[in-house]
Amino acid sequence: MSPFLLTRTLPEDATDAALRADVLRGLAHTPRTLPPKWFYDAHGSDLFEQITELPEYYPTRAEREILIARSGEIAAATGARTLIELGSGSSEKTRHPIEALTGLHTYVPVDVSESALTQAGHALIAERPGLEVHALIADFTAPLTLPDTPGPRLVAFLGGTIGNLLPAERAAFLASVRALLSPGDALLLGTDLVKDEKVLVRAYDDAAGVTAAFNKNVLTVVNRELGADFDPRAFDHVAVWDAENEWIEMRLRSRTEQIVKIPALDLTVDFAAGEDIRTEVSAKFRKEGVRAELSSAGLDLARWWTDDEGRFALSLSVAR
Repeated sequence: MSPFLLTRTLPEDATDAALRADVLRGLAHTPRTLPPKWFYDAHGSDLFEQITELPEYYPTRAEREILIARSGEIAAATGARTLIELGSGSSEKTRHPIEALTGLHTYVPVDVSESALTQAGHALIAERPGLEVHALIADFTAPLTLPDTPGPRLVAFLGGTIGNLLPAERAAFLASVRALLSPGDALLLGTDLVKDEKVLVRAYDDAAGVTAAFNKNVLTVVNRELGADFDPRAFDHVAVWDAENEWIEMRLRSRTEQIVKIPALDLTVDFAAGEDIRTEVSAKFRKEGVRAELSSAGLDLARWWTDDEGRFALSLSVAR
């Protein structure tokens, strides 16, 4: 058997169909919304890599600190022979657990990007001969069918990405993850924590304007893919803290009254001056809230680690 396999569970036209549906659903009604997954074309992915290096943006560094310090404990607690990473991208986040999991047989990265999966998979095999990589081109928010691989299984969902899901979406997602696991299998989950509002807002509105460019890139994607005539210069990047829901919202705020046409959808959108498009929710968490959400999905919180400054947490929960 080849050490690298690639399986497509996402139809070739799924991305286009999903973009059309999301834009129509999000912009045809008020309040206006666009899902954050459409930030990430090649340029958007490059911008996000720049964001992770910014002094204001702590989550990537904080999570990496925990992974470096705790991967041995993660390996000892799980004994995983299969590691499944949802939204794997370049697989950089999981390098430390993979190295620590000495009995690891198969790594299953799940992502929508075939090129990212192929590049990361071959790199890992070169670094660790004998490791089998079975990559899945799939949307992790949809039901997954995993390859037949040996247990115990460990699912990793890192980067705080779960915060981009609204509460009902999180509940459905965690239930779908639990459905992939047998009793005793585990979930490694990255969650950004509630902290001072100024620290949070700075992380999403950096002084160099990189996050602003990243936010506006969603308009460029809609222009390119659907023939829209958004002028990104006519929108301001806004990041606000919603204290009631304990999440950051990223928005694009129309500077003036304007009309945007999206020919591929036969859609015309009238924006008032000051009207927002919500492009991202990034929820922040507390330990007891995470415990409760995991428990509702059939997962018991077993370990909880934070970085030295208590900004970010990795939790290990076990399927019951």
